[in-house]
Amino acid sequence: MSLSRASSTDPAPSGGLFDRLRADNRTDWEAYVAHDFVRQLGAGTLPEAAFRFYLVQDYLFLVQFARAYALAAYKADTIDDMRQAARAMAAILDDEMGLHVTFCAGWGLTIAAMRSVPEAPQCMAYTRFVLEAGHAGDALDLLVALAPCVVGYAEIANRLRADPATKSDSNPYGEWVAMYAGADYQKLAAEAAAQLDRVHRRRAGEGRFAALSRLFGGATRLEAGFWQMGLDAARQG
Repeated sequence: MSLSRASSTDPAPSGGLFDRLRADNRTDWEAYVAHDFVRQLGAGTLPEAAFRFYLVQDYLFLVQFARAYALAAYKADTIDDMRQAARAMAAILDDEMGLHVTFCAGWGLTIAAMRSVPEAPQCMAYTRFVLEAGHAGDALDLLVALAPCVVGYAEIANRLRADPATKSDSNPYGEWVAMYAGADYQKLAAEAAAQLDRVHRRRAGEGRFAALSRLFGGATRLEAGFWQMGLDAARQG
């Protein structure tokens, strides 16, 4: 799902909108960032079938998220926000998808094979939820719907890196953790949280917080469903 240097497990600036949304949805957030899929990934015990299924769906997910950032550019209020959205879309299309394809090749997954697989219901549910939030709402709604993925992955990687239960040696998923814990992705997540604050200041008063929190909670639950999708696929396979 996407590619600061802070040592904290929370990449969002303290006291910002992301912090408030996360705190208001703490139960759903913990179910997402501490999901069994994540814990098993850190411990190196995640079934390979679960990870492969996730990787394929994550590729298809990236296609839709590139569209979401194109929509974010259209919805943006300022040139700077348009540029940030355009950079994010270009990074997905020009860099991240290539990196993902290379990473997946190490797991025996070709781009042709991934493109031939239909989107799982969980992938469709989350990506269309995000796109609908952007189409029906404004730039702030779209950024809030994106935040659990963009900022959440940074937090998950930081938590795994700090957790004594995470296996650092001979962990087949160690490269995944390192990628999202790395400086590049942490910087991207911090910038996304900062943009959320900027747009919130321009577009929202306190009366809007409850609706934004519901949107954030919905996106967070769908993220947890994305993890569960991988575990369910492994059990069924």
